[in-house]
Amino acid sequence: MGGRPLLNRRLAGLGTTIFAEMSAIAAATGAINLGQGFPDTDGPARVAEAAVRAIGRGHGNQYPPSQGVPELRRAVAEHQQRFYGLVRDPDTEVVITTGATEAIAAALLALLEPGDEVITLDPSYDAYAACIAMAGGVRVPVTLRAPSFRPDLDELYAAVTPRTRLILLNSPHNPTGTVLGPAELTAIAALAVDRDLLVVSDEVYEHLVYDGVRHVPIASLPGMGERTLSISSLGKSFSFTGWKTGWATGPAGLVAAVQTARQYLTFTAPGPFQYAAAEALRLPDDYFAGLRDDMRHRRDLLADGLREAGLDVFRPQGTYFVTADITPLGHRDAVAFCRELPERCGVVAVPHSVFHADPEAGRSLVRFAFCKRTEVLSEAVTRLTSLRGRPA
Repeated sequence: MGGRPLLNRRLAGLGTTIFAEMSAIAAATGAINLGQGFPDTDGPARVAEAAVRAIGRGHGNQYPPSQGVPELRRAVAEHQQRFYGLVRDPDTEVVITTGATEAIAAALLALLEPGDEVITLDPSYDAYAACIAMAGGVRVPVTLRAPSFRPDLDELYAAVTPRTRLILLNSPHNPTGTVLGPAELTAIAALAVDRDLLVVSDEVYEHLVYDGVRHVPIASLPGMGERTLSISSLGKSFSFTGWKTGWATGPAGLVAAVQTARQYLTFTAPGPFQYAAAEALRLPDDYFAGLRDDMRHRRDLLADGLREAGLDVFRPQGTYFVTADITPLGHRDAVAFCRELPERCGVVAVPHSVFHADPEAGRSLVRFAFCKRTEVLSEAVTRLTSLRGRPA
């Protein structure tokens, strides 16, 4: 091959995701996997039954429309209006994707020219860096720092240059659990309008917010409806992560751009799951309230257990992840800590550093997932408590 690297330079250094590595360790050791963010129970039976029913009736067994089946596009539009007062045309302002990650990738591929800058809140979901790189963009991180994990708005404003094309937001935020508040969203919206920036808003944890905190889509703010792509999915709110069914909503021009790119990626999302997703989005309000209350209970169970184990815990406002600092245990290197943890006490977690542009920024932080059954979390807490008093 003439000595030329097989992997192009934009993807150099990305390698295998930490989630694959840690899940493999969990499988090999039998450890409780609190690393990768997937539930260990299925979602509502009526939603699963809707998928079975769709298969039996031949709905979506062949290629569905590339933009998504009309039933789901209508359900997505209804959801946006029902919860946020956002009015979107299901025919032109909604596109169905193979999960939220594809929606993000397609948006960046469609909207970026090589060298365009993308502002992200750092740490961030690791796919952001990969998708920006594949699109030829340049990531410009704005760091969320412990203990508050709030964005420094002055730093955000300073990050904008003439080459900035868009802001890639994530709220509720993975991995920190921060939910952007009205003042922060208003400031970001004002910046986007003033500098004529696009916003791609990853809102997959939109229904997982706690303690009276409310998720507010930035698209609902003045001046943002015409410049924002809002992205979400079936997986996080309904516990069907394996179905890989997501969507993007926004003005017709931005949605058409996403569709132009994604039709050459997967072309279409799995058909029967789209009909089931429409059923999910139309579940009654008590489903969403019950989900929130149940996840809050699990959050508190894990957070209290981690604190009892001697870690410094940052209780999240949203998502299903808890961040903890291992420094009180005498550790400094979260990567080494996480690799040793399965053997030490039979639990898997993920080091924060993999989410940071500068790994040193999250060197002593660890992310734990609490989207597991209560009895699993209780056993994990019992195992983790054994860390207290152990030498580093």
